[in-house]
Amino acid sequence: MAEEVILRFDDVSFEYVYKKPTLDEASFSVRKGSKITLMGQNGAGKSTIFGLIKGDLKPKSGRISITGGATVGTARQTIAQEDLPLTVLAYFSRAFDVVPGNIKSRISKVLEAVNFDVPLDKIVGDLSGGQQARLLLAYGLIQDPDILLLDEPTNNLDKEGIDHLITFLIMYDKTVIVISHDADFLNCFTEGVIYLDIFTHKTELYVGDYYSVVEEISRRVEREVMKNAQLEKKIQDRKEKVNFFANKGGKMRKLAQKMKEETEELEENKVDVRREDKTIRKFEIPAQDITGEIVTLEKVRVIKNHEPVFKDVNKVLGKKDRLLITGPNGIGKSTLLRSLVSQTQEGISILPKVVVGYYSQDFSTLNFNDKVFDSLKENIADGIDEQMMRAIAAGFLITGDLMENKIGELSEGQKGLLAFAKLVLMQPGLLILDEPTNHINFRHLPIIAEAINNFAGTIMMVSHMPDFIEKIKFTDELDLGKL
Repeated sequence: MAEEVILRFDDVSFEYVYKKPTLDEASFSVRKGSKITLMGQNGAGKSTIFGLIKGDLKPKSGRISITGGATVGTARQTIAQEDLPLTVLAYFSRAFDVVPGNIKSRISKVLEAVNFDVPLDKIVGDLSGGQQARLLLAYGLIQDPDILLLDEPTNNLDKEGIDHLITFLIMYDKTVIVISHDADFLNCFTEGVIYLDIFTHKTELYVGDYYSVVEEISRRVEREVMKNAQLEKKIQDRKEKVNFFANKGGKMRKLAQKMKEETEELEENKVDVRREDKTIRKFEIPAQDITGEIVTLEKVRVIKNHEPVFKDVNKVLGKKDRLLITGPNGIGKSTLLRSLVSQTQEGISILPKVVVGYYSQDFSTLNFNDKVFDSLKENIADGIDEQMMRAIAAGFLITGDLMENKIGELSEGQKGLLAFAKLVLMQPGLLILDEPTNHINFRHLPIIAEAINNFAGTIMMVSHMPDFIEKIKFTDELDLGKL
């Protein structure tokens, strides 16, 4: 017997106040126990669909059905700002209206499921990005939901963490819907794809593993383009005949009218070809003309058994040096980069007057209340006027209609592209990149890797994506796990 449907969207439309529609009569169904990927371009509205499933958002029209009162749990992309000062115990307690008496044992169970050991009195904001990623997943699990929604669950996870998550999802017997831009991760467990088209605002449901579906979509687009080309040829031919007969008078004019009607019908039969995900334009990050000892690392702080320990190192980076910082989740990689940028730790320093381009994994360099236009203007280098600024932003798919939006209204992927546009505009001497692939559509990653590799200044980078790292030639590596 076929599995019952646990979730159904019937002609669901949704739009934010004063905005263009996000969904237009979207319809799909999800069977109980299935593992589904929600796919679509940055800003298409994938997180909006999650909001509708959870009931945080209400559709403008149409119907959302969840069978038999099935419960919904979510692992968000990032820890909410207001949750960062909480202890781990207090954070998990927020998952319940009434905190259960066995909360500690339940926390222990879900932390074990995500392969994470942390004291319950630890402050959430003191955890690394990878540790927070595990915490977010555990928070979704502690609710023991019938439908688990995962929003970019591999962000900040090291290889061990991703492998553990894949194993967990394959063994997990409940329904899972995942938003992710990590194609290899998705292909390991996906049974079907819901594709949200950013242009038509409609959804399409495909069955099969992730790579098969991507291939099927490409083939379909090719077929549609070919069909339209054939119809266009017929239409053009008919139009020429209509013009010829219309000038002849009598019966010929009647024939011309009939052919005109047939031509209009052919026009209507043209397939509305889905414009495939746009890819960002190739770009370069111009480098500040500065030389000398750009970065000096003499002493770094690493975390061992949740306690900080200082270790002596001897690294000096000049222009064109590229340092890859590695180590397991929680060792202190992001903390090192943050401390270097803020100059708050002894033993690490940046040469004065160096322009620092810092890509933060949590977008802490962006003020979410700023308008996109104002943020782009903020650190603009000399010689760049507004027209050039807008052209650079458009290359990152940040077009005029987004300029007046607050940054907080952008999708996480759009925030990432905005951060890269700002790096181009500021022309830094030093690039400090903390997980620069997070939230970014995989189609953009080869272009971003090429731009980083061609950067003529100094680079320090943390990334857990091997395919991305391989495209960049590093001159040195600092493995904090081996100190």
